[in-house]
Amino acid sequence: MPELVLERVGKRYGPAQVLRNVDCALTRGVVTLVTGGNGAGKSTLLKIMAGLSRPSSGRVLLRPESGAPGPEPRLGYVGHATFLYPDLTALENLAFWRTAHQLRLERDALLALLERVGLADHAHERARVFSRGMAQRLNLARVLMLAPDILLLDEPATGLDAPSRGLLRREIAAARERGACVALVSHDLAGDAPLADRVLALARGAVTYDGPAAAFFAPEGARACCA
Repeated sequence: MPELVLERVGKRYGPAQVLRNVDCALTRGVVTLVTGGNGAGKSTLLKIMAGLSRPSSGRVLLRPESGAPGPEPRLGYVGHATFLYPDLTALENLAFWRTAHQLRLERDALLALLERVGLADHAHERARVFSRGMAQRLNLARVLMLAPDILLLDEPATGLDAPSRGLLRREIAAARERGACVALVSHDLAGDAPLADRVLALARGAVTYDGPAAAFFAPEGARACCA
């Protein structure tokens, strides 16, 4: 069952048409790899999914097939901005977001989150002294704290070293395992392809492929014979 559906979504910035009639759905327990060249509209698409940008046309639906009232799905977004407060420590940043989201997490649970992303030894350091990679790991902890139903990741490996990229991929796999739907924007197709169940490919703001990852990454001859 889809958690999030986009119907004929378009986005325009002045005269520039960034997205054109995008139809797609994010489904529980599925990792969707969003790919395309620079300027294809990938980041804009994830911001619209996250509710951080409004589409110029079309609509975004949450749990359109549920048919019953209830709480909206929890949504986590990791983008280019880390949403961290530089003058707060790592622990204080998590405590701030815990309060903002009205979560009941004790200090030990927050410390466990920092341990989970490899920042336990930096719990009391201010975020302003963190490297880009450390800030991104703290940003990831902020999102993991929500246990989101919809996890949107826009180039989350930016600034991460190889061990941290491994940690990130394990968390993506764990999110899928617990039934979250994941959309991942990545330029590292070789590294992230094994995570993907589906691929959504964009070019000039339009969808050029939306289907199984296995078919997308198949050799050209094999893809043609199986199409």
